[in-house]
Amino acid sequence: MQLFEKFLRDKTYLQNVSPATISWYTHARRWLPNEQPTQAELNEMVITMRESGLKETGANAAIRAINVYLKWSGSSAHIRLLKEPQFLPATFTDDQVARLIKWRPQTYYDRRLHLLVLTLLDTAARISEVIGVHVSDVDLDAMLITLFGKGRRQRRVPISLTLRRVLYKFVRDFERKQTDFLLSSTEGAPLGRNVCLRDVKNLCGRLGFSAPPRTLHAFRHTAALHYLRKGGNVFALQKMLGHSSLEVSRRYANLSTDDLSTVHERLSLLGG
Repeated sequence: MQLFEKFLRDKTYLQNVSPATISWYTHARRWLPNEQPTQAELNEMVITMRESGLKETGANAAIRAINVYLKWSGSSAHIRLLKEPQFLPATFTDDQVARLIKWRPQTYYDRRLHLLVLTLLDTAARISEVIGVHVSDVDLDAMLITLFGKGRRQRRVPISLTLRRVLYKFVRDFERKQTDFLLSSTEGAPLGRNVCLRDVKNLCGRLGFSAPPRTLHAFRHTAALHYLRKGGNVFALQKMLGHSSLEVSRRYANLSTDDLSTVHERLSLLGG
């Protein structure tokens, strides 16, 4: 597909999109029947996706990427997103969060894992953002950490005193240089997502509970929901999460049944 290759090159060198985004486009390309599909061919493509067992969320991920390509190519064709089932986001319980925070690791690998967990809980960052942090991205004096999100957008997120203390001791004790990845392998390479997922799931088992679904992203949901429960507003949450759209951040405002019951009792005209 020569036209699609040109699309990838334009996105890479003219728009400077991230390697992860290029990978996303490349993965979606396998569904395209040809480089200039008709609307009928695109509709059939979506049917093929569903018949192959692809869920709505997976199909929509590919559809979004293909729509970007179609717009770039000047095509008038467009694929409508599928309606996705709405689920409450998976989160860690308060008890599980307490166990993770109170854990006192001793070895380098366990302390690295603890730092990963605390950073995810404190910043509500994506796992891809956390494993890309360099020591120089951490400002202990200002209590800020610089993250690079989707589209290579940079944002600075505040950190707690607890996280600052753990960060300081980790950098000091293991003599991390400013140019080092904060969380790295013994060879100095950034940690892989699968390694993080494996280690976090193992840790949950060691602490006596099962990890929630979408374990690494559950940290982000947990931190966002806790932020709102404690009185944070959705506009500040949008900046913290690095969302370009407020609508995306509002999804994190979905409350559990217990939350709704508590709020209703306090605000209802018939409440005590």
